[in-house]
Parts: sequence; structure tokens; C-alpha cells
Amino acid sequence: MSTTTLPTTDRPEVAARLRKALLDADFTADGLLELLGAPAYAALARSETVPALRATREDGPLAALVRLFLLQQSVPHARVATVLPVEECLADGWLTLDGDELRATVDVRPYGGPDGEDWFIVSDLGCAVGGAGGIGSRDEGVVLGVGGASTTLAGITVRTPVGSALDLGAGSGIQALHAAQHATRVTATDLNPRALGFTRLTLALSGAPAAELKEGSLFEPVGNETYDLIVSNPPFVISPGARLTYRDGGMGGDDLCRTLVQEAGERLNDGGYAQFLANWQHVEGEDWQDRLRSWVPRGCDAWIVQREVQDVTQYAELWLRDAGDHRQDPAAYAERYEAWLDEFEARKTKAVGFGWITLRKTGAENPSVTVEEWPHPVEQPLGDEVRAHFERQAYLRGTDDAELLAGHFKLAEGVVQEQVGMPGAEDPEHVVLRAHRGMRRATKVDTVGAGFAGVCDGSLSAGRILDAIAQLVGEDPVLLRDRTPQQIRLLVEQGFLEPVRQPGE
Repeated sequence: MSTTTLPTTDRPEVAARLRKALLDADFTADGLLELLGAPAYAALARSETVPALRATREDGPLAALVRLFLLQQSVPHARVATVLPVEECLADGWLTLDGDELRATVDVRPYGGPDGEDWFIVSDLGCAVGGAGGIGSRDEGVVLGVGGASTTLAGITVRTPVGSALDLGAGSGIQALHAAQHATRVTATDLNPRALGFTRLTLALSGAPAAELKEGSLFEPVGNETYDLIVSNPPFVISPGARLTYRDGGMGGDDLCRTLVQEAGERLNDGGYAQFLANWQHVEGEDWQDRLRSWVPRGCDAWIVQREVQDVTQYAELWLRDAGDHRQDPAAYAERYEAWLDEFEARKTKAVGFGWITLRKTGAENPSVTVEEWPHPVEQPLGDEVRAHFERQAYLRGTDDAELLAGHFKLAEGVVQEQVGMPGAEDPEHVVLRAHRGMRRATKVDTVGAGFAGVCDGSLSAGRILDAIAQLVGEDPVLLRDRTPQQIRLLVEQGFLEPVRQPGE
């Protein structure tokens, strides 16, 4: 693996010709899957190249491109010349000549967009896939390609059309590429100037509009500019030093993530979203949820989801492997391991959480801040679910119980009812509503809640439905109206029920 001089984009027509040649050879995500087969394709995503090498032994344009751009193999000049505009690629630095064979200077990985777009993510050699799977680079300025964190952030990002978007810590440019599809103006920043070069290459080779590129740390490069959308997959690793720019933030503990979140509020336009991946400390004697609530800036609603927790030994081992330290001298590995544990002990850190943080600028006097642990499978993309979460919070904040009972609701798509109890029992012990979309939540409800949800189709108000249920079960309708709004609010908050606007509202 090496960090070579980057190709130039001074001649946009060359990038356009290269893009066309790649597409003509079916060098796409679908094309790779068909050529390699599912097992080899999946192995490639784990940084395992042997199955892909075996699958590309036979001659063919697509096999040649896979070996050249993804497997760092030399390919005969004559073989490549039938596929790519070789002389232009050599002149602009995409390829180098070694005797009568060609080598790529950068990794180019096909990447399928959400609406079937054929994009390409450009990164350092050996870094088209990897990350925590063990990229093993010891080069401080290395730039990774697509990893699980990148695709997670892309999937949870709200994709409504906006005037301006900021990709903070752009890396190889995947978030800026997504943002360019729905933002009029995209700004991408990074502390590493090589990363900005790769962002430029990714956008050019994907046929996307160019972004405004600014070098610097956190929000420093953009000054007081504000945006409708801010996204960041920052260097969130909590480590005893800043060895690798792409992952180590250089601040103590989780201070980088905290600073990023706290400073985002004043960089958002009204109604705008800021969405981050982050790590945070679980500190002895402190509630981790309270720790994260303290990060939320004034005037912002927040939804924070902890997806995973690792104890400090698991966490240290993960990132030591990422840097390839486990393949080095055992004594040096042990020394580095000790340094990680010393750092955690000094900060009284017992575990590290990983998850998503989303802010929405509302200016509300009583902001909604939801902090939850959700390690269960979800259905990506979740951008629409994230947007709907904040819309539900705003609705509930502005709706008192009387308005709630006058409101109309419908059961969300994909919700089913499960009855749980002993086999043969006449009545269930409890009823569960389960969503098979989005966050795939499940919640217990009583018989009134289940009956209420089951008949919500938007035609009747909540109050009229409760009156009918009260008549069926022989309960005082006034008492039922008094005790049910809290349950309705919970079902709305969790997305099982959706408010329905009536004509004239």
C-alpha cells in the first residue's frame, strides 16, 4: 500500500472518458457481483482479495479492470489499451507504466447510488475496502474508501432537497457525493489535503457536480457559514494519540465528537439537520445518556442512538488490529496495548459506545432530546425514518391532550400485532405491536391500545374511537379518555401511529 501522487482533474474530459470506459466494460457494483460471484464479492468487502484474484484469472475487460483498480495487480499494456484511454490516463496520473505493464495509482471502487446510479469511490491503493477490518496502514495521511461506517451514515442521512450541505471530514468523498444529488451547493472539508484531492476525484469520476473544498479542522474552514445539512463521519476513535488522521481525532477522550456536536447548532439554518457518527466514553459513576444529553446545543432537538458498546479491552484490540499492530513485534504490540489501557484508566472509562447523533435546529424552548440504546437490526436506508422522527416530536410538542383526542391517526405501514401467552390460554398475557420497517421497533400495549391501533385508518378521531371502545368493554368513556393519551403519544413517538391531516388543516 502506498500514498502516491494523485491524478489530476485539470482536464475534465479525461475523467469523463475514463468514466465512460469503465461503464462500457460493466465495471459497476452489479457487474462486479456477476463476475466475482456473491462469496468473492463479499470477501472483497472484508478486505480479502484471494477469492477475487481466482475469479479474475480469465481474460476479459472487466477482469482486467478489477485486477488493475481493486487488486493492485500489474496488467499488460495491450490488455488495458482495449478497455481504457491509456495514454490520457497515463498523462493525467491515473495509471503508471512499468515496462510493458500498467499499474493503477489509486483504488477505484464501483459504488451503487440509492436510485441506481453508477458511482466510483476513489481512495489510496489498498483502501477501497477495509477500515476496522484491518487496513493495516502505517501512513498517517492514508485515505480510505467505502466502509461500513460510511454506508451507515449515508443511509441515515435525511435526503430532502436543500440549498446547502457541508461534509465535514470528507475523506474519499462518499458523503459529498450523496449530498450533491439533493443539495444546490456542497462544501467538503478535511484536515488532510490528500482527502480533499480524493473527494475531487470521486466527484469527477462519478459525474457529479464539483464541491467547494476547504482544508482545516472541524468548523474552522467554514467560519460562520450556516448550512441546511451537515454530515460527518469524523475521526472518532478514542485513542492515546493521533497516529492515523483518518481515525484518530487528536483530542483527549471523546472531546472531538463532543466539540463537533456542540458547535454544530450555530452552523445550522432553521429546520436544518446535522448528522454524525460518534464514539463516546462510558465513565465510571456517570450515566452515559446524561453525558450525551449534555452535548446537545441549545435550540436543537436531538436523537442519539447507541448501536454498540465494547469494553475497553475489546475496543483497544479492534483499533490495534486496524493499524496492523498485531502483525508487528509482540513487545511493541504489548506496549501499545498498555498505552490504550492506561489512557482509559486515567479517564475512568469502562467501555466505549458507538452510534448515531442527529440534531435538528428548531429553536424550541423545550427541545426534544431522545437518547436510546438500539443494538437490534434496522432497515436501511433510514433517512425518511429520521426525518419522520423529528416531525413526530414537533407534532407531540405542539399538541395538548385535547387536540390529540381530536386528531386522526393511521397505523403505519408494516406494523403487525402479536399475541403472547401460554399455549391454549383463552386470553393473551400481553399484546405486542411490531414494525417490520425502519427501526423495526416492538412495544407492548394493553387491549385498549391494541384495539385503538387496529382501527386507526384516519377516518375517525381518536376520541370517537375511544368512546366506541369504552362502549364495547363497558368502561366509563371519560375515564378512558383521561388515561389513554399517554399511550397514544408513545405509539406516535415510536412511529406505530401517524397523524393524518384533515381537509382544511
